[in-house]
Amino acid sequence: MPAVVLIGAQWGDEGKGKATDLLGGRVPYVVRYQGGNNAGHTVITPDGEKYALHLIPSGILTPGCTPVIGNGVVIDPEVLIGELAGLDERGVDTSRLVISSDAHLIMPHHRALDKVTERFLGKRKIGTTGRGIGPAYGDKVARVGIRVQDLLDLSILRQKLEGTLQEKNQILVKVYNRKAIDVDEVVEEYTAYAEALKHRIVDTRLLLGTALDAGEWVLLEGSQGTLLDVDHGTYPFVTSSNPTAGGAAVGAGVGPTRIERVVGILKAYTTRVGSGPFPTELFDASGEYLRKQGGEVGVTTGRDRRCGWFDAVVARYASRVNGITDYFLTKLDVLSGLDRVPICVAYDVDGVRHDEMPMTQTDFHHAKPVYEEMPGWFEDIRHCRTFDELPPNAQAYVRRLEELSGARISVIGVGPGRDENVVIHDLIG
Repeated sequence: MPAVVLIGAQWGDEGKGKATDLLGGRVPYVVRYQGGNNAGHTVITPDGEKYALHLIPSGILTPGCTPVIGNGVVIDPEVLIGELAGLDERGVDTSRLVISSDAHLIMPHHRALDKVTERFLGKRKIGTTGRGIGPAYGDKVARVGIRVQDLLDLSILRQKLEGTLQEKNQILVKVYNRKAIDVDEVVEEYTAYAEALKHRIVDTRLLLGTALDAGEWVLLEGSQGTLLDVDHGTYPFVTSSNPTAGGAAVGAGVGPTRIERVVGILKAYTTRVGSGPFPTELFDASGEYLRKQGGEVGVTTGRDRRCGWFDAVVARYASRVNGITDYFLTKLDVLSGLDRVPICVAYDVDGVRHDEMPMTQTDFHHAKPVYEEMPGWFEDIRHCRTFDELPPNAQAYVRRLEELSGARISVIGVGPGRDENVVIHDLIG
């Protein structure tokens, strides 16, 4: 059986947790392949229980599913252990979670540097969560990172830590006037983490390869979204990894020929958390309406999300760079009650129309949305389970988004609940 990639097609927060949990109930392996605890998924189970997941794949809530944290993830072990404990307290079976030995660890100096450098940037700040994700990925690329497997050999962990802190402490103390980090204290702290996590550390590449060879489905779950990809996003206002579909093969150790389907998650409007350009952003009552009706507060950050109308330029771009085969459209119900619903179909950049993403950062910052309007609807659609049950104007809106985005819309979320969906095409089968 093939692997399926599930990826956010905007700036993250599109509702990937709902989609992953829906699909995760039908696949034996759900893999988180990049990012860290700077992302979050909200999942609502059939009995109404609400879970906010940050590092752990959404498959943790499905009995019999094996959740996998892949090699492309950076892990704060304190956060992971705390998240596991919280799930255990609520009666969730966490025993099947496994962690790649090659995933990198977030260390105290990563968090310290992340916070102080963001403050130092002032008005030029990126909007980082301050959780050490960027510095951890920086050390990974610089080949001075500390990996999960180092928890199995604490002498190696100490050697690596001593080497990197010779430089990092100089920066913290002499550049930013902060306290140096003590090697012994960190080793003692991470020794406790090693004891708690060592039984979960495995060769996840082998595990997933064997599962695929045996004909089992594997769901590869990205965090953040396409426009936050370090290569393909709105740089520099991006994350430090590759959440796009190409990053799934690298971050999970699964060959690209194993991936048959790429499911993009689109919100029926657009949101963004943090700094950076956002052409359709609304600063009026419409923006506040979307924020309130959609409950637009970041799962991990707690920050209000910036809200705007649907951006078809972004959706077309996501379809192209990810090779999206199907879209899962979320939060269509939030638009119920609007007389007219605008859609951004192109940009105006200094008087020139752009139907595709502008090539340069400067042009994207100057982009003004070109809108067309669709008639709205006032019916409550949360009870709908087939496309024909949707109001005619809601159907027309979905069909127009499908036409503009360049890939079929296979599932529509009509409410926050796990089962509140209209399924047009089966995503697995």
